[in-house]
Amino acid sequence: MSEEIKNTQENAAETAAPVESMEDYAAELEASLKQGPPNDDPVWDKFETMLAEKTVFPVKIDSVVKAGVVAYVDDVRAFIPASKLAAGYVENLEDYKGKTIDVMVITADKENKKLVLSGKEVARQKAREAKAAAAAAVEVGAVMEGTVDSLKDYGAFIELEGGMSGLLHVSQISYKRVEKPSDVLKEGEKVQVKVIAVKDGKISLSMKALQEAPERPAREPRADRPAREPRQRNEEKDTFNYKETGTASTSLKDLLSGLKL
Repeated sequence: MSEEIKNTQENAAETAAPVESMEDYAAELEASLKQGPPNDDPVWDKFETMLAEKTVFPVKIDSVVKAGVVAYVDDVRAFIPASKLAAGYVENLEDYKGKTIDVMVITADKENKKLVLSGKEVARQKAREAKAAAAAAVEVGAVMEGTVDSLKDYGAFIELEGGMSGLLHVSQISYKRVEKPSDVLKEGEKVQVKVIAVKDGKISLSMKALQEAPERPAREPRADRPAREPRQRNEEKDTFNYKETGTASTSLKDLLSGLKL
């Protein structure tokens, strides 16, 4: 499934799912406040530093609450909202109880002793890195089987093995002119594609490269034409033949005597 479609589905699921309310969220933060260390404890300076530096660290999920899950960091109760637990929508929070996940601090309120964590950004970054690494291992020229995942006006996203995805541009579908990918392809269809480029974790595919190129119609020979004779340049020039006398004269007689008739 393409990254664009996945993000759309995840965001829609998070919006639609009644996982947490503002009241639930506030209640869990209030619980953290009651159990946290004094706000002059140096540990809060540590949390603020971790927030600023976006430090990634592991925590073990201690318990599940209505709005999310609870973990402890240096004996401080930390809250992880359900929508921030994983890269995608989590249907059953109980599945995470006792698990260790990588998180980062997204709220470190020293004054009110509120510590909120998130595993979502970390999980998504790991997924992006894994995707880029997998794409980098794909060799240009490799022939693969894929499934048409989604269709756009400019091409089709093809789901490949290993969870990878590549773009089949409309110009690479066929040697014949294709106005829209949906004219010749449909979602869920199995296709054979060739990798023609890999750049910045993005894979470019082609179906056309696996097709036999149509023969170009032979050009009709030009009718024989008689050789054209080279044009002769007339280098003869009209000249005035005049007699130099060594002295300048403006008399009509001298001028006329210099003309060659």
